[in-house]
Amino acid sequence: MKILITGGAGFIGSTFVNMMFRGELCNLEDFQSVTVLDSLSIGGNLKNLISIKNDPRFHFVQGDIRDLALLNDALTGHDFVIHFAAQSHVDRSIKDPLEFFDVNAIGTSNVLQASLRQQVRKVVHISTDEVYGSIESGSWDENSPLLPNSPYATSKACSDLIALSYFKTYGLDLNITRSCNNYGPNQFIEKAVPLFITNLLSNKKIPIYGDGQNSREWLYVEDHCRAIAKVLTQGTPGEIYNIGGGLELNNLELANKIISNLNLDSDSIEFIDDRLAHDRRYSLNFDKVFSSLGFIPQVAFDDGLDRTINWYRDNFEFWRTND
Repeated sequence: MKILITGGAGFIGSTFVNMMFRGELCNLEDFQSVTVLDSLSIGGNLKNLISIKNDPRFHFVQGDIRDLALLNDALTGHDFVIHFAAQSHVDRSIKDPLEFFDVNAIGTSNVLQASLRQQVRKVVHISTDEVYGSIESGSWDENSPLLPNSPYATSKACSDLIALSYFKTYGLDLNITRSCNNYGPNQFIEKAVPLFITNLLSNKKIPIYGDGQNSREWLYVEDHCRAIAKVLTQGTPGEIYNIGGGLELNNLELANKIISNLNLDSDSIEFIDDRLAHDRRYSLNFDKVFSSLGFIPQVAFDDGLDRTINWYRDNFEFWRTND
């Protein structure tokens, strides 16, 4: 089994790769090789893969998924593709939407075209709950309409539809996963959890948009990777799988959990102007991945938060270089 992983030096991708090499992902213990293809732009860092850099089964290609010729070369001889690579921050997408459409839509098209040309056995396309838009009550299932609001979410919805077209038109075996918010060690500090933690560790305040009541569902990154492994090895061709964590917190609740963990007080919060098109609430129904693939999150939020805070506390020099 030879696997190519786009965006494999980023937060979720590198966690997946490291778990593979530690033998922690079901049905992936006997892989022959892993090739990580990453542009090492925002969020990608080879330090995330330092523990496996000398393993003969590991190969690294620095490159952009918008380079179709490079993808064709890199994919030669591979059996599977896991497509993590994406521009993924809502705030940056508001400032530079065209970059997000270019990378997430055109880049995904290239990954799929190269996969088809090289006759890979299967592609797993990693997406997000944000493609569904905001939901006042209840939870989205995989048949819910795509109603994205930000340029980021819209670019990911485009990439999902492109992926489905390759299954329906060309018969390319693929799955799409849509996950809720991830958190854990090594996450790039522009995201909410590491931003809140590193601000507090740097004696800064936590910035909270609007009234702080925007609600998100949270999933520890290793649980997400376990679910992806199940989809890769057991997923039904053409199916979409929501991957949820089962815990919803609004931004103020999240901030207060981190503040309490660090034994600080509410003076550590500052409210700032809300961002444009800020979705109020996300929530996923992930009964399908549970009933058909047996996925159950293993890491309770407070335990995962402890691990995450301890990592940022113990790796000050690592994340300061990414500030």
